[in-house]
Amino acid sequence: MNKVKLGSQGLNVSRIGLGCMGMSDFYKGGSEKESLDTIDRAIDLGINFFDTADMYGPFKNEILVGKALQKYRDRVVIATKFGNERAEDGSFIRINGSPDYVRSACENSLQRLNIDYIDLYYIHRVDTTVPIEETVMAMSDLVKEGKVKYIGISEASSETIKKAHSVHPLTAVQSEYSLWSRDPEENIFDTIRELGIGFVAYSPLGRGFLTGKIKNIDDLEDGDFRKYNPRFQGDNFQENLLLVSKVEDLAERLGAIPSQIALAWVLHQGDDIVPIPGTKHIKYLEENVNALNVNLSHEDLEFLNKVFEKDNVKGNRYPDMSTVNK
Repeated sequence: MNKVKLGSQGLNVSRIGLGCMGMSDFYKGGSEKESLDTIDRAIDLGINFFDTADMYGPFKNEILVGKALQKYRDRVVIATKFGNERAEDGSFIRINGSPDYVRSACENSLQRLNIDYIDLYYIHRVDTTVPIEETVMAMSDLVKEGKVKYIGISEASSETIKKAHSVHPLTAVQSEYSLWSRDPEENIFDTIRELGIGFVAYSPLGRGFLTGKIKNIDDLEDGDFRKYNPRFQGDNFQENLLLVSKVEDLAERLGAIPSQIALAWVLHQGDDIVPIPGTKHIKYLEENVNALNVNLSHEDLEFLNKVFEKDNVKGNRYPDMSTVNK
């Protein structure tokens, strides 16, 4: 698989990464063995970019990823995040960007991942009670100490990105981005391209909705957090299904599947955008990688852009948006 530059600080990653969250949290099903096998297969397919966070599990996902990638350490880029503080029982405590917490969170992640340094370390959510400059300065200290190579920020506004970057160069901004989550197009892309920062797109398949495999809310298992997501509820669900039907029509015409069309659309938005579709199943992983072989014409792209204009997608991304883009 081709490698691309993520940002302008020297980090090179595979054109598609692997989001590992669902292997341990928020989505039901799967097993540790299946997750480990999927990560092995990702390596075989040329993926070197793996995304986790301390809050996933909580804590379990970093242990899983560390276990899976130990034998590949010199070949992979491990990205993890801090800031969404959770208790052992999974309850949310707060968003924490205090300098002391930055250091302790990093030490704990290093231990769970069983590595000497983190390749890419993100602020998972911005702590509005702490100046972003103080949080980033603490992260910069970790870089100087060799515990972190590159730093990033997740779900931040353009102004916050600029402030953070002024303290220490950011390598990546991570935010949700897909056909049905296009908010970064409004001002984030202009900002990061001006500053030489890469973009990592999480949930590029709309949390699985854009695959066309979810036709009814009952297709989701009990405990799946998507059941509480506004876009998966009531009339929103039905109207969003109509949008997905347009993706299905295009996929049939091009000899692909809907997930590949949705992922190919993200890939066509620029080489500085690296999607990290998440899965714990080898079958879906292989389907995602094959999106690299889908060529969308200018007319195809214009069609998708029109179908998925912002006002056409019904429902907020999260039940509570109060912690996003501050």
